[in-house]
Amino acid sequence: MTEETTPDLENTLVIELETGKVTIEMLPDLAPTHVARIKELAREGFYDGIVFHRVIDGFMAQTGDPTGTGTSGSGKKLRAEFTQEPFVRGVVGMARAQNPHSGDSQFFIMFDSAPSLNGQYTVWGQVIEGMDLVDGIKKGAPGSGAVDEPDRMVSVKVLADIE
Repeated sequence: MTEETTPDLENTLVIELETGKVTIEMLPDLAPTHVARIKELAREGFYDGIVFHRVIDGFMAQTGDPTGTGTSGSGKKLRAEFTQEPFVRGVVGMARAQNPHSGDSQFFIMFDSAPSLNGQYTVWGQVIEGMDLVDGIKKGAPGSGAVDEPDRMVSVKVLADIE
């Protein structure tokens, strides 16, 4: 993860929430296929208006399902790109089903460390600004994390397309 430097415009994602902007440094060195797909979906406007359908306090906030149910995606499965990068606060990982190669469009942002995810899910980003806004995302029910009247991503853009 980088120190205070000029962001790589092509590998920086800006998620606009109703409360402000969350900036994510994408990590193509760790997950080139996943980063390319996230950028493709962002540029298509796929993520605009999608809710955080599963939010577990102290664990993570998950989004990226156009139906808002956690059962759907963009329809394109990705091969896992597992690394030793740890799942710690602010890390962005790709959600998947039981099959490791089932990541699609759903992703999650970590509220805290979860070593049990290490090497089991693809890390493709790190929040570099706005983690306080992520902390403010409406939490779901204990256990399932299902959210009634969930918060949504107003827009998701690659920084190069904004500047």
